[in-house]
Amino acid sequence: MAPRWAVIGGGHGLSNMLRGLKQYTENISAIVTVADDGGGSGMLRQDLGMPPPGDIRSCMEALANTEPVMRELLHYRFTEGSLAGQSFGNLFLAALNGISPSFDAAVRRMSQVLAITGRVLPVTTADVSWRRNLRTAPRCGESKIFYCKKQEDCRIRQVRLIPSRPKALPEAVSAIADADMIVLGPGSLYTSIIPNLLVDGIVKAIRESDALKVYVCNVMTRRGRRRLHRIRPHRRHLRPFGAGPVPPVPHQL
Repeated sequence: MAPRWAVIGGGHGLSNMLRGLKQYTENISAIVTVADDGGGSGMLRQDLGMPPPGDIRSCMEALANTEPVMRELLHYRFTEGSLAGQSFGNLFLAALNGISPSFDAAVRRMSQVLAITGRVLPVTTADVSWRRNLRTAPRCGESKIFYCKKQEDCRIRQVRLIPSRPKALPEAVSAIADADMIVLGPGSLYTSIIPNLLVDGIVKAIRESDALKVYVCNVMTRRGRRRLHRIRPHRRHLRPFGAGPVPPVPHQL
């Protein structure tokens, strides 16, 4: 039986890694954050009241087994008019969400259409917002955090979800419990990884699992400066969540 891997994260880092992992096992469960509020995903979230589709759509693209024209179509972004900047893949998932009983059902339907390897799971179906408190910007959201931090030049005080402790999707908890290996990352520690750990049930499932646990650490800063992250601060920031020992693995995005 092929090994069972649960990969937790979001953003471009997760989808890029999934493209490689699917070459080694068919039993991949990608557990993806739904706290994004920027770009095309943020627009659909605001207009339609649905969870942000972008990170989940990117993961499904990475795991898809379809014709090249379908991959190109899903990745296409409109360049003009009111849809400028919006991707067809996001709109496709939004349409499926409109005809499905729930967002996770829409994700399952799109996964079937794309014949993906493994499965993609939203970490929660709750309508959650991400907040990071800075010394002078206490309500800075996910899409604005890097701008706020650069402008204010201050440290992060707190990361939280609104509402706090939303319930995890049961399938996500089961995927972690059944996994032979649990991978956190790669991706932004504060916007792609920690938001998943703030969902009720995720840390408990990680802590209780006997699986190998791996943290894939970025080796480049968000601003693109070519300096290595020290791994120890990353582990220190993860420790309060009590997810158990996570041996870090540096990874270049």
